[in-house]
Amino acid sequence: MFSGLSAFPLTPMNERGLDEGAFVRLIERLVTASVDSIGVLGSTGNYAYLTKTERARVLKLAVEHAGNIPVIAGIAALRTRDVLTLAENAEAAGVSGVLMAPMSYQKLLPEEVFGLYETVTRALSLPLCVYDNPGTTQFVFSDELHARIAHLPHVASIKIPAVSGDPVEARLRIERLRAHIPAHITIGISGDGSAAHGLNAGCDAWYSVIGGVFPSTALEITRAAQAGNTQEALRLSQRLQPLWELFAEYGGSLRVIASAAELRGLVEQPCLPLPLNALSGEGRSRLKILIDELNLS
Repeated sequence: MFSGLSAFPLTPMNERGLDEGAFVRLIERLVTASVDSIGVLGSTGNYAYLTKTERARVLKLAVEHAGNIPVIAGIAALRTRDVLTLAENAEAAGVSGVLMAPMSYQKLLPEEVFGLYETVTRALSLPLCVYDNPGTTQFVFSDELHARIAHLPHVASIKIPAVSGDPVEARLRIERLRAHIPAHITIGISGDGSAAHGLNAGCDAWYSVIGGVFPSTALEITRAAQAGNTQEALRLSQRLQPLWELFAEYGGSLRVIASAAELRGLVEQPCLPLPLNALSGEGRSRLKILIDELNLS
């Protein structure tokens, strides 16, 4: 489950509520493409903007429509008591695993982060992926902290941020982390522009934003890397460089991928919770051209 392509779809919504029909269509699109797992309620899934009731509804829909593909559910929240409730809800919904970042308003200390994972894993019966996402959480994991957490029960994977584009540096990064963690823990890469580098360097999984809307495009890169065809994986990723540049220009992948889903007619506009907005004007026009030129699917 924590290997190959894990596709993270949007949770389409407007100020009236969830767009359940569009969400189901996105899930079914991933099932048709045969991704390796589906990650719901991650950053792309806008978990921080949803009520517990809305999050529970998303889980129910995902599990109902995912078929035989395992569903991984984000359970992050500001307070530990809420994380525990969300973990219970995820288990009750029948997901196969959970994903958790150390979400906070006040910047967390290492012992506080360890305490969070210790408390949550003690209550879990599902495998957990540790989400290392410093761009959002403002918390930077050390390899030593990863090692402590990796020895807790039910920890099965670590989702790391982007690695260097230099293949030697990228491989050394993965090898350093592997030296600190048990052999059964998988390592997954996030940051789509870095995915080919991470997979080629030895990551087991790609936790992918683009995969949630354009799964076939992401699968091409993933399967090339898994087959050991490193140059082809890099070529396929490099042809998407204009898209990676749009991600960087607009503060990350969410606004761009939401706009792409709108342009493809997969979701209605608007599909993001205010105050977030999809691209407009020149940025949207550039994206529309790119989707066609790159033949994203």
